[in-house]
Amino acid sequence: MKIAYFSMEIGIDENIPTYSGGLGILAGDHLKSSADLALPVVGVTLLYKRGYFVQYITPDGIQLEDYPLFDPRGYMEPLPMKIPLHIDGRTVYVGVWKHRCVGEKSEVSVYFLDTDLDDNEPRDRLITAYLYGGDHYNRIMQEAVLGIGGYLAMKKLEPDITTYHMNEGHAAFLTLALLRDCEGNEDRVRRKCIFTTHTPVPAGHDKFPYDMAHQVLGDYLPYNIRDLAGEDMLNMTVLALNLSRASNGVSELHGEISRQMFPGYEIGHITNGVHHLTWTGPEFAKLYDEYVPNWRQHPQSLKEAVNIPDEALIRAKLEAKRRLIKYVNSLTGVGFTDELMTICFARRAAAYKRATLIFTDIEYLLNLSYDRVQYIFAGKAHPQDQAGKDLIRRIVEMSKEYENRLRLVFLPNYNMWLAKLMTQGADVWLNTPRRPREACGTSGMKVAFNAGINMSVLDGWWREACRDRVNGWAIGDDEEQTDEEAAMDLYNDLDDMVTTYYAAPRKWTQIMKNSVADITPFFNTHRMVLEYLHKYYL
Repeated sequence: MKIAYFSMEIGIDENIPTYSGGLGILAGDHLKSSADLALPVVGVTLLYKRGYFVQYITPDGIQLEDYPLFDPRGYMEPLPMKIPLHIDGRTVYVGVWKHRCVGEKSEVSVYFLDTDLDDNEPRDRLITAYLYGGDHYNRIMQEAVLGIGGYLAMKKLEPDITTYHMNEGHAAFLTLALLRDCEGNEDRVRRKCIFTTHTPVPAGHDKFPYDMAHQVLGDYLPYNIRDLAGEDMLNMTVLALNLSRASNGVSELHGEISRQMFPGYEIGHITNGVHHLTWTGPEFAKLYDEYVPNWRQHPQSLKEAVNIPDEALIRAKLEAKRRLIKYVNSLTGVGFTDELMTICFARRAAAYKRATLIFTDIEYLLNLSYDRVQYIFAGKAHPQDQAGKDLIRRIVEMSKEYENRLRLVFLPNYNMWLAKLMTQGADVWLNTPRRPREACGTSGMKVAFNAGINMSVLDGWWREACRDRVNGWAIGDDEEQTDEEAAMDLYNDLDDMVTTYYAAPRKWTQIMKNSVADITPFFNTHRMVLEYLHKYYL
């Protein structure tokens, strides 16, 4: 058994800019746990030498993007091979770089595909330059390189692959390459493939006009492609569903929604997790080493965190919080303090995530928060998403308009490094998506490994994990709620949370312990990859 895990983005290290957000971070965590558990998995993705982007925020809240050139030689080795890929009527050569993801028991090879080669025309050297950049043509070229080029590379480098795991529909063209090798036998292809879908948002399901697909893919398209991928447009999700032996969503609710979106398909679910050794901060790693000594190999043992002495837990949290506050103050000069409840909100700046929901009744928020709560926001908007950029601008405007009454700051360039700092230091992690559009999300899981407390809409994984006011707070549960109604629920929860934090510190500490003990034993990628192994890989 050997699994090839294909993903459009993989986030292994903050210095390797081949990810934009949740999908990539989840992929990196999947591979790290596979290495820790010595599972026979390899990763396949694209090498983006211009990455996603580095975010800068002007004083008036305008997002600016920069794309510095990434030199991969310090993190991976170039392999002495070039894969000839015939697409769009010409040959595009694909180079391969190898990164060794070293775990507790073994290492996992991650292969990065690169078209920035002297053999290629200038336009083709740019195919893999930017993550989620360009137009539909660039996207279909990238996905041809990932799916077909990645499959051809694996035939040479890992000829004993038994299962191809498509992490989202971006990699679905590998099924067409398999179909050619299997002489059109669809059942043989299905036996080799599994598919994970990650979002109910329509924009996350790539579709291409058939004339473009025929132009780019040529003979790779079978005669019955419309039966396999949709009548009107080539739908990458439908193609993956039709040519996989098993498919799944990434939380229980997301599995339900996916079956509604794609009726007639058997779509199960495996709820996401996070790599505990990556996301647990040094303060809590030291604490767990002392009180839960086998947590590194067996994160499920963190259910014993309820027995950690209160003083030790509080001390670890304060140290982690001080690291965050020190960074915030050094970067912005806002004068935050570790004495106040600190609420963090960090998400991709997309409209459905409702970053500004908390400002719905600003006077209420000001009165509740004054000298009690400080807020730290972060997140990138896609360069072409003006609505997302407007959200960022609004947060920055609020921080200036009410700077004497509201402790609020927006931190630029949310990446893995900043995500660690925020999830480790936050007292409270706020999440307000419009249900059911968040398939799972994982940042709140990282918070739990650091004894932070979630306050979230009952969407994704939180619907499975939340014990309201026992291990966190639940914001509403009505998909038909207006934003104003959701905001009122949010304020009621926030009022109760602030009161508990200051008036009932022992109860607050117990909720911190429950957050660790209830959430971390299940919501980790060790459990997740073993579930993939037993449900779908074997």
